[in-house]
Amino acid sequence: MSAIFLGALDQTIVAVSMPAISAQFSDVELLAWVISGYMVAMTIATPIYGKLGDLYGRRRMILIGMGVFTGASVLCGLAQSMEQLVFARIVQGLGAGGMVSVSQAIIGDVVPPRERGRYQGYFSSMYAAASVAGPVVGGLMTEHLSWRWVFWLNLPLGLGAWLFMRKTLAGLHTPQRQARIDYLGTVLMIVGLGSLLLGITEVGQGLAWTSTPVLSLLATGALAALIFIWHERRFIEPLLPMRLFADRSAVLCWCTVFFTSFQAISLSTLAPLRFQAVTGQGADTAALFLLPLAIGLPIGAFFGGRHTARSGRFKPVILTGAALMPVSVLGMAYTPVSTLWLSCLFMLLTGIASGLQFPTSLVGAQNAAAAGDIGVSTSTTNLFRSLGGAVGIALMSALLLALLGPAGDSATSPHGNVLLDSLAAAHAQADGGRNQVADAFTLLFCISAAIALLGLAAALAMPNRLLRGRG
Repeated sequence: MSAIFLGALDQTIVAVSMPAISAQFSDVELLAWVISGYMVAMTIATPIYGKLGDLYGRRRMILIGMGVFTGASVLCGLAQSMEQLVFARIVQGLGAGGMVSVSQAIIGDVVPPRERGRYQGYFSSMYAAASVAGPVVGGLMTEHLSWRWVFWLNLPLGLGAWLFMRKTLAGLHTPQRQARIDYLGTVLMIVGLGSLLLGITEVGQGLAWTSTPVLSLLATGALAALIFIWHERRFIEPLLPMRLFADRSAVLCWCTVFFTSFQAISLSTLAPLRFQAVTGQGADTAALFLLPLAIGLPIGAFFGGRHTARSGRFKPVILTGAALMPVSVLGMAYTPVSTLWLSCLFMLLTGIASGLQFPTSLVGAQNAAAAGDIGVSTSTTNLFRSLGGAVGIALMSALLLALLGPAGDSATSPHGNVLLDSLAAAHAQADGGRNQVADAFTLLFCISAAIALLGLAAALAMPNRLLRGRG
């Protein structure tokens, strides 16, 4: 859980330090990549660590991931330019990918599927704790110490977690068979996923889907993905076995995770923006608006995990969350931000819906995998979760930009972000600027609720299998 907490914390704690980082380096062109570079690297590393954990043992992989993450955190704190900071953040993301995916796969090694929902609920509580603690701790450190302490904090935490895991995981099973590394598959996955995520990230930062850079990146990603699938079908020890996609239950669990992450990550970004743009409140107050979402996640994960362990079936829990999601998002769409208690209620329900689906879908995917594929099945689930979040932010941001109208180039903007500039420009209009912003967010959330119906369709089509474990 310490690995999950550290990996998730660095996604939230850095965001509040962005203005201070930008002010010191006087560079807004690369500012967005301080967060985006970390996320892209983490997503790419996740499936690679999962397969290496199956081949060489998960204790070795999680120690490597934690070591890379902690060392890169020191480099982030010592960075003397924006280029150095972005590079260190990419390396840090490579370590975080191993920490998050391997730690969840370890639960698959030591806990039977029927009991895993309970433990995955504990992991979800770590995500929620990081969502709450990150902005608060990051803001205090940036204000009273320096933005560099946001990264140096990882040194004692990471070192302590590394020593603890090295001792407690000493008895974990290590595979004894001779491994064959899929080097070509690894390169193709890095190129394919990297190009796809970079293209999606560029769209989220203001570039049009039809622009030459975005189309080039997406085309490169699609071509690499096709070659990757062709290669994986023929390699003896594939990085991502295609046989996993032959199981209907696993594929539908991954679809559920994708659409759940689409909603949760995009709403965690857009809901505070809506609150801030419509009410005129500061960013610190808007960040508190996320608390109901963060509280709802562990609540849903806790009760979903207990029901899964008691009944032995994961579909009812996933279906409940998938049905609740579009209702809660639609409620947010038509609830004025001024009605704070009702808005918070729908945010809480959205968090509960996400908590019911995230850990339970992972348990369902692990249940469909053979013992030797637990790591790669877990990492594939995390991969779809990351892709859902990336696509959600990019698509919803692009739609919001289209509704508001672009406001210039981010390189010359005061915020360094086209979306923020578009919100500011719409808000500054003399006649009905605030109403225009409110109407744009209402329509955007209605579209988000419609997309959530795809997750409900996947949950409905899911087989109602019994989990392995105690009878």
